[in-house]
Amino acid sequence: MSSSDFRQIAIRTEAGKAERLFRAAVSAFCSLTRPSRREIAQLEDLTLPLFDEVSVESRRYVAAALSECDYAPTALVRRLAEEPVEIAAPLLARSDALSDIDLIALIGRHGLPHARAIARRKELNPTIADLIRALERPTLVKTRPPETVTRLAPKPEAKAKADADRPAPGEATENARRRLRSMMRPTGDTADINTFLGQPAYVKLRETALTGNAAFFQTALADALEIDFATARSVTAQSSYAALLAALRALDLSEDRAFLIAVAVYPGEFPHPQAIRLFLDRYRLLHREAALDKVRAWKAEALSRAIRGNAADAVDMESREASNSDGASAGLRAS
Repeated sequence: MSSSDFRQIAIRTEAGKAERLFRAAVSAFCSLTRPSRREIAQLEDLTLPLFDEVSVESRRYVAAALSECDYAPTALVRRLAEEPVEIAAPLLARSDALSDIDLIALIGRHGLPHARAIARRKELNPTIADLIRALERPTLVKTRPPETVTRLAPKPEAKAKADADRPAPGEATENARRRLRSMMRPTGDTADINTFLGQPAYVKLRETALTGNAAFFQTALADALEIDFATARSVTAQSSYAALLAALRALDLSEDRAFLIAVAVYPGEFPHPQAIRLFLDRYRLLHREAALDKVRAWKAEALSRAIRGNAADAVDMESREASNSDGASAGLRAS
């Protein structure tokens, strides 16, 4: 069928033929070898107003036809992709008209049924594949630490020496944080291991969340928000994602990106589409300034803890010095 035949379909006005017109227009369009932008726009102008008038069978037929079309109209494909998976599956699994952002948004709105259809795509973005696996197997990332972190634990025979050389609590936390950063820093032949250094905050958060290691993600979150590691750890150690939601909103992430990170850290919180929609609604309603106020409060609390800790250390040191002085004086009197 030629392009002129397709254009003729769009202007037919016989009564009672919305169903046939919807199918015929898409069939004619799919027969075009290389449709022009004008023809793509014509198809959308014709089919979208008819969409709510046609049957499920016609929508399923059109979705299957457009899934094999190299130049499918984006607006029509996106509209069909929002349909139940029984209709949308061919497009979810094959259509190039759906971008990665479209796919993430569809997973966020429709949950596992759409996610499973998307998982069948031949060249699926690895991050989206990881997101789907997280939805399939809702186990929290706080699992057994990887071998690289396990090696950092002291051996039993070295425990006595470690106790003697143990630094102050605040120093120990920062040392642990530096060790985590060093594990993500390229050195010599292992330069290709580093996938985080020099990348935007979102990429660091996404990739560390998907490693399955809570400490990696907490370090990236601390860097992104410029908070201490203990505060970042407390944000993700809570039973719900409320604190993490505020942290992500403070970073001004889009709702799709925020959802991807949240589901990687708290997969058990999203067992069905309603839970996903609730997260997205909460994220949209949370004003960024309110989230920034929350982060400022975290920083103020961390500073307060540090001041209290330094004051306590100073009092302890003075007490030890006084004790040593008293001991020395007693020794001189005895001699």
